[in-house]
Amino acid sequence: MPGIDKLPIEETLEDSPQTRSLLGVFEEDAIAISSYMNQLYQAMHRIYDAQNELSAATHLTSKLLKEYEKQRFPLGGDDEVMSSTLQQFSKVIDELSSCHAVLSTQLADAMMFPITQFKERDLKEILTLKEVFQIASNDHDAAINRYSRLSKKRENDKVKYEVTEDVYTSRKKQHQTMMHYFCALNTLQYKKKIALLEPLLGYMQAQISFFKMGSENLNDQLEEFLTNIGTSVQNVRREMDSDVETMQQTIEDLEVASDPLYVPDPDPTKFPVNRNLTRKAGYLNARNKTGLVSSTWDRQFYFTQGGNLMSQARGDVAGGLAMDIDNCSVMAVDCEDRRYCFQITSFDGKKSSILQAESKKDHEEWICTINNISKQIYLSENPEETAARVNQSALEAVTPSPSFQQRHESLRPAGQSRPPTARTSSSGSLGSESSNLAALSLDSLVAPDTPIQFDIISPVCEDQSGQAKASGQGGRRTNPFGESGGGIKSETEDSILHQLFIVRFLGSMEVKSDDNPDVVYETMRQILAARAIHNIFRMTESHLLVTCDCLKLIDPQTQVTRLTFPLPSVVLYATHQENKRLFGFVLRTSGGRSESHLSSVCYIFESNNEGEKICDSVGLAKQIALHAELDRRASEKQKEMERVKEKQQKELSKQKQIEKDLEEQSRLITASSRSNQASCEGQFVVLSSSQSEESDLGEEGKKRESEA
Repeated sequence: MPGIDKLPIEETLEDSPQTRSLLGVFEEDAIAISSYMNQLYQAMHRIYDAQNELSAATHLTSKLLKEYEKQRFPLGGDDEVMSSTLQQFSKVIDELSSCHAVLSTQLADAMMFPITQFKERDLKEILTLKEVFQIASNDHDAAINRYSRLSKKRENDKVKYEVTEDVYTSRKKQHQTMMHYFCALNTLQYKKKIALLEPLLGYMQAQISFFKMGSENLNDQLEEFLTNIGTSVQNVRREMDSDVETMQQTIEDLEVASDPLYVPDPDPTKFPVNRNLTRKAGYLNARNKTGLVSSTWDRQFYFTQGGNLMSQARGDVAGGLAMDIDNCSVMAVDCEDRRYCFQITSFDGKKSSILQAESKKDHEEWICTINNISKQIYLSENPEETAARVNQSALEAVTPSPSFQQRHESLRPAGQSRPPTARTSSSGSLGSESSNLAALSLDSLVAPDTPIQFDIISPVCEDQSGQAKASGQGGRRTNPFGESGGGIKSETEDSILHQLFIVRFLGSMEVKSDDNPDVVYETMRQILAARAIHNIFRMTESHLLVTCDCLKLIDPQTQVTRLTFPLPSVVLYATHQENKRLFGFVLRTSGGRSESHLSSVCYIFESNNEGEKICDSVGLAKQIALHAELDRRASEKQKEMERVKEKQQKELSKQKQIEKDLEEQSRLITASSRSNQASCEGQFVVLSSSQSEESDLGEEGKKRESEA
């Protein structure tokens, strides 16, 4: 190495300006060395930190690879090949992690320790000596100045001694400090080279040791293993590229096929409704009431699972139970001016939900699916085939005629032409024996060729309107707003019983019998089957008013009476044996299809879980009406007896008056006869007009007595 510049220590006592100038050069060099070494220290410290991070990351990687076989991936499955491969990688990486840990330790000892020692010890020593030298130099200058100001004329030995002693001490201190300072600066020139080379030497030796350990671990067996893994990766990549190409082709085909489905309400001719489903899933809007009159609609994914309707919000892992739809009822409803709404009501009627479908097809399929599930068809071995057979059987069992024209044609006399209707009896049973029994039961309860009425049209109303026209009372105008005049008294105003129920009209049909509750059950079955098969889900909601005189169906909005059923004509009423929300009654009317005898019509309604209450109310009304009729007859009989008694009293008093008049007349006759005997001959007794009238009355009384 070339020679190293040094500060002359022997010139420190002289402290010449040249020496001070040379000292300034060395100080500048020390400052430059300090700045450069700080930067180099930061760079090497980054290497050391990176190596520590690499060692920790390698160790963590090895640990995670070991724990792969303990993981439970939702789509991973039990891949033993992958687990064994990763275990092999874990071993190799664990060895590499050990090598990195050794490298980190070597870097700390061979690289970071020398440069840290130079930075923390040598450079700080130079700075400390510089500060001490500066203080000693300032003290020496101050002592020289005091010594130079000693007075020549007034010499004070004591002061002179103190100043001289101060100069001696400060000069000695400056000289000693300056010599140590110069020595440290001269030594720094050597330590600078050592501090630069020794960390680099330690870094290179640590790397060489690391690479040697790596070459020992990477043997031929590992190279073969890595080659096999590389081949497997290429195979997986080729398989992925093939699968991606297949998926892209599938996407293109689905885009072409799904183009008509992007329309929210597709054409029903291209996408017909499937009425035999027992499972369905899709998005529906659910109505949630937030207040008395306000509500919100939330879009959720709904699906059927057995006899349950499940809902699942977007982002949820699993669905939750929305409603039990076994033996439930479903119908299309109008709600808040929204299309395709339907309502599901649970078996007990305590829970109901209003949902909105996206299209007419979804609307009808949801209703049919829930109807099929409500019948528990999903429990059979082949639900869709069973649903198709049940629906076909119900279609053959009923022939609904919901229009006004068909209803009026069915009520025409037998002589007029009427379109024939066919009926094939079936109760939904697959056995021939049960079908025959059902046919016998149907023929004995329901009149053949009977259409089903789904709207609120009753022969009672037609007969009443005809009678009103015949009696000249058909000219009274009906108030369309349900208002009544102030002078007109309601027919049911004096009734003791007033009970109001909310009902929905399901249908009516003429029946042959009105003395057996089975006729109501059979009519319910026929009407519900017809509604389900022919997709007639809309029902008219009304208020049923039960009084002691009649049953009234009242429009809930306009309060106009839609139908009136005289209570004496209601001969039979019953609720469904299982679904207590369904009830019906049989009305006996005159006319019908044959004008010569009475006909019976069965009306079926659905209530809000109040079927038994309505039947109890009708029974109570009939009892009250019966007691009222008995009381009326007893009152009329009592009045008749009182009239007879009063008439007898009048006859008796009249007879007594006649007897009294006769006695008076007899007295007068006796008196007149006596006067005639006393008077002369030729004289006459003149009677007053009152006496003559009394005599006439007396004669009439005698005649009546003789007649009696």
